[in-house]
Amino acid sequence: MLQKVTTVGVDLDSVYDQTLQQIKEQKGDRPRLGMEALMWVSYAERPLRIDELRHALAVDVEGTDLDHKNIQPRDTVLGSCLGLVFVDKKTSIVRPIHDTLEEYLSRPGILPGAHKILGETCLAYLNYDQIKGLPDNKVGDLGHMPFLEYSALYWGVHAKIELSDQAKALALELLNQYETHISFALSFKKMWPLYFPKPGRRFTGLHCACYFGIDAVVAALIEMKICDISQKDSRSYTPLMLAVHRGNHGAAKLLLACDGVNPDKPQNISGQTLLWWASVWGDEEMVRLLIQAGANPNKADNNGQTPLMMASRYRDMRKVALLRPQAITMSDLG
Repeated sequence: MLQKVTTVGVDLDSVYDQTLQQIKEQKGDRPRLGMEALMWVSYAERPLRIDELRHALAVDVEGTDLDHKNIQPRDTVLGSCLGLVFVDKKTSIVRPIHDTLEEYLSRPGILPGAHKILGETCLAYLNYDQIKGLPDNKVGDLGHMPFLEYSALYWGVHAKIELSDQAKALALELLNQYETHISFALSFKKMWPLYFPKPGRRFTGLHCACYFGIDAVVAALIEMKICDISQKDSRSYTPLMLAVHRGNHGAAKLLLACDGVNPDKPQNISGQTLLWWASVWGDEEMVRLLIQAGANPNKADNNGQTPLMMASRYRDMRKVALLRPQAITMSDLG
């Protein structure tokens, strides 16, 4: 095993090249199993346990339900990788055989379309009938569907990086029923544990798309008009507030262009506006975007603190440079 022997003087790239070619030359479904297993090992947002990986590899993105006959034995999955991965005995996590393998696999052209495949797999799994039928109060009892938690928490990360037409369609299918889907409860528990287990039924599909910042999905949901763009979740966050808070510029721009959106509307009982938030937690581009949308840098909160004052307090001179001329101009006009 590479992890147990010295690699000094060994051309590992050549070893990996040859092994990948041998994986592709296997018979039956083993080439797909091997290459996709390597995708998950190198591109997943967190390491997968072997049971999670087995379920992921069993997903048919064209299907409507999980066929348990497609779940391959552990030895078959590991064998299809020809020794490039192993299972940690203590954690059951699937790991690369050597610390150089993940870097090698992440190089352009080695595993093309990895995020596309991973995103489609997660979304197809979430849209399976078996998953849609699960009650959202069973989030702690998911042993029979081990890939569910990963899919719920990270589908948006992969889809944002590489969104295929199929992934977009699957995402819209999920988000159209998001408030009653178990992935809603799983995601909310992860995002804001202090508000769980009673998150309320107000975190819409548009909230979710803005949280991940998947612009094409946000645009489609706005056009479909199936979500209220002003809806507040149980923490009083609107989709636009989430986009600003998460620094998702594209989603924020799409929402700011909608009819009836007022960027100067106070977002909470403290009277803080979106620009106030961006001056504290956002980046320079978000501040610029809100100013271009007409946000007032002189709009103070209930304590008399303006966005310019907040940027100055935190010594963010780039934001100050953006806000100061706007504030002077608007003060002169007023």
